[in-house]
Amino acid sequence: MSRYKARLVRRPFAAPGDWARGLHPVLARVYAMRGAQSLEHARPKLANLHPPETMGGLDAATRLLADAIAADAHIVVVGDFDCDGATACAVGVRGLRMLGGRRVSYAVPNRMVHGYGLTPAMVDEIAPMAPDLVVTVDHGIACHAGVSAAKGRGWKVLVTDHHLPGEALPPADAIVDPNVRGDGFASKALAGVGVIFYVLMALRRRLREQGAFASEEPDLSQLLDLVAVGTVADLVPLDANNRALVAAGLRRMRSGQVCAGLRALAEVSQRDLARLSTADIGYAIGPRINAAGRLEDMSLGIECLLSDDLSRAREIANALNEINGERRAVQQQMVDEAERALARVELPDGDLPSTICLFDPEWHPGVVGLVASKIKERLHRPVVAFAPAGPGSAMLRGSARSIPGFHIRDALATVASRRPALVERFGGHAMAAGLSLREDAFAEFSQTLQDVAGGALTPDVLQAEILSDGELDVAELSRGCAEAIRDGGPWGQAFPEPHFDGVFDVLSTRIVGQRHLRMELGLGGARLNAIEFGGANEAPPPRVRVAYRLEPDDYRGGDAFQLVVVHREPA
Repeated sequence: MSRYKARLVRRPFAAPGDWARGLHPVLARVYAMRGAQSLEHARPKLANLHPPETMGGLDAATRLLADAIAADAHIVVVGDFDCDGATACAVGVRGLRMLGGRRVSYAVPNRMVHGYGLTPAMVDEIAPMAPDLVVTVDHGIACHAGVSAAKGRGWKVLVTDHHLPGEALPPADAIVDPNVRGDGFASKALAGVGVIFYVLMALRRRLREQGAFASEEPDLSQLLDLVAVGTVADLVPLDANNRALVAAGLRRMRSGQVCAGLRALAEVSQRDLARLSTADIGYAIGPRINAAGRLEDMSLGIECLLSDDLSRAREIANALNEINGERRAVQQQMVDEAERALARVELPDGDLPSTICLFDPEWHPGVVGLVASKIKERLHRPVVAFAPAGPGSAMLRGSARSIPGFHIRDALATVASRRPALVERFGGHAMAAGLSLREDAFAEFSQTLQDVAGGALTPDVLQAEILSDGELDVAELSRGCAEAIRDGGPWGQAFPEPHFDGVFDVLSTRIVGQRHLRMELGLGGARLNAIEFGGANEAPPPRVRVAYRLEPDDYRGGDAFQLVVVHREPA
């Protein structure tokens, strides 16, 4: 399957102001080109967080929680089977215990058994735990039947979520979701773990006002390592509020103030905590937590994050590492099968449909999101990948990934409104969503989504772009500059890691790891180490224009740095 070539586009240049004095000049330029007009904007701190009292639903939520703690009620935090849901569950359990909860438990659905979120099947599962109050984290806003089932058993229900709501809200006792219509919270980009952290901050304030802390009050900043990991792994936009949360969490982790589970996961993924970056979270730590929910039971991942025993945490982290290896093998097999299927759906002119829907009866529902993401990256088209909901099931579970300019959750809502009986349930964000439908509805869904996409997916939207921060001269290509960029983050969605471009001579090449291309590039007499992951299939010409990230080369150490090539074309 051919990969659609991206177009290299330079960001408009913006000169940094006096506020950037003392910063590395390249970093100052990068901040300015992302719209920063002050150091506080470029590097927001916890003091700049939007205040909790501006978020809707917190008064009712904290009253529920404070009353439950005072009554020694049994609080069950119900998590989700991805990294955001796991970290949110760990933050909820740890935080409520820190704030005086003596009977705080957790439960998490099994993807293959209970489906997504607080379903009636999940309510039946936790019934023997006899909860007095159920707290959902990273889900619940679309769980009408499950919330009703829980209320029918006499339990109180607090929904904390960040996903977009439907037309009606579930019948919970309290709902905290910054994306509920009319909510005045200034940032709509919080991950699920960020929402429950805000709930805990508001709860601490209520308990403080009630005189609940006889001496020193609990330090919730101890939870910021988990907040950072869940926020980065969920790929939510890193607006100023999220950057403040993630930066604070990274600082704690780099200084060694990290829970045993995250320390063990960093070790097993061979990442140095002292130099940890958002990329390390996104590519190493997050996937190992996610793997438990994809192929096994996410309770294993949550147990790792809740453990205070480093030996036990290391034992679980090793198990998660093995599951992640299995997940990668399953994912690669499914991606290979998807590519073969795509070869059969090309249109007569050699192009592809503007939306891609894929289904294979042998696929695993826990990995379809990763398959959709991989195919989306290669083709720069919205992709929905489906697998059977379970062995012998007539239902499909789908995971959608989209591209900038096409809101996939809204597209699914339009599909559902045009064909009311087609989609059983759906939910998500602009760039990612999940859904369920009957297997016999797959073809109709594929065509309806294609029709809905219609004029929205114009050629400009379907043209992938790589945004460059311009050219670096030889003097700026240094270990010091690479470290300044690495430490200048956090980088992520909506505040992207810097990419640069330039024209280089190709002095030598060699293939490493069968799939990757190691190059030595020449510029102004300097010889520069570069690597292009997955680039072994296409030999470069003698002179190339490349877009690249500048990174410290910790493997070689010393003053070593490297160019990580993300795009190349003949000069």
